[in-house]
Amino acid sequence: MSEIEIKNLTKTFEVKGQTVTALDHISFRVEKGDIFGIIGMSGAGKSTLVRSINFLEKPTEGQVLIGGTDLGSLSEKELRRERRKIGMIFQDFHLLEQKNVLDNIGFSLEIEGKKKRAARERARELLQLVHLEEKEKAYPSQLSGGQKQRVAIARALAANPDILLCDEATSALDPQTTESILLLLKEINEKFGITIVIITHQMSVVTRICNKVAVIDSGVLVEEGLVQKIFESPKSDAAKELIFERKIRHTPLRRLDAARTIRIVFQENPAYEPVISNVILKAQTPVNILKADTKNIGGKAVGEMVLGLPEGQNIQERIIADLRKSGLIVTEVSVDV
Repeated sequence: MSEIEIKNLTKTFEVKGQTVTALDHISFRVEKGDIFGIIGMSGAGKSTLVRSINFLEKPTEGQVLIGGTDLGSLSEKELRRERRKIGMIFQDFHLLEQKNVLDNIGFSLEIEGKKKRAARERARELLQLVHLEEKEKAYPSQLSGGQKQRVAIARALAANPDILLCDEATSALDPQTTESILLLLKEINEKFGITIVIITHQMSVVTRICNKVAVIDSGVLVEEGLVQKIFESPKSDAAKELIFERKIRHTPLRRLDAARTIRIVFQENPAYEPVISNVILKAQTPVNILKADTKNIGGKAVGEMVLGLPEGQNIQERIIADLRKSGLIVTEVSVDV
């Protein structure tokens, strides 16, 4: 049985007398122990979806099942008890400025009836887990963004949740700090088996940590599956836009005057360089490398290149055929702005 199951989830709002559909009949499963990404551009409905998973937003239609329990069938008291299994962290941390780090973490436990001493002992354990034990007496104003997020993660783990929801948890952080937070989340997932759902608009976050991903566009689930498969061969326009992270559309690739642009994906670094050289030699015509990058996906180095092909459909098709014969995944790319 899946840890989280979303069935035909729909959420509408009334805005100025009009019905706005934020989520439109979305269905997917998150297995126990997954690190599952939900990705989309701003306004796609990601935050509404993550708030629906713990019923902070109650769906207009559809079901949310946690470990087989339908949240929509629960009383308010039962729902509050079920929510204890779900921790949540946010982009803006939501720390209490008047409390120090230790009390920020222990406060939620005290609210639930835990004695202050026991709550602080648990908070100290969690500070060790997030590698921040030396900051227990510091206040939020004395912390960096990355340190604040570590405190927020510790607080979310205080009640030993089965699930951790991360709503744009790294969006306000610089790349180096983002990397450290993602590594921490992966460490928590591996150590405790906690199911993690990451809401983000950055494909780089998904490829770094998630094993599966759902792509949301205007409230609709347009693509879902293994991260590596979607990275290699995105089918939807939304997935392609997110994978390229707008870099292609906003860099001066057009000035290279490529007649046709393709993207190749490969998994063995030593293999692609002679392949490109051999293709150029065989075609007896230049092929422009417009972009090259390598990402860590599921512990494997997966590389990509964007190539500008020369004029002439016949030579273009021969180049593409040769690349595919060499085991590379080839897809068309638009560089229009």
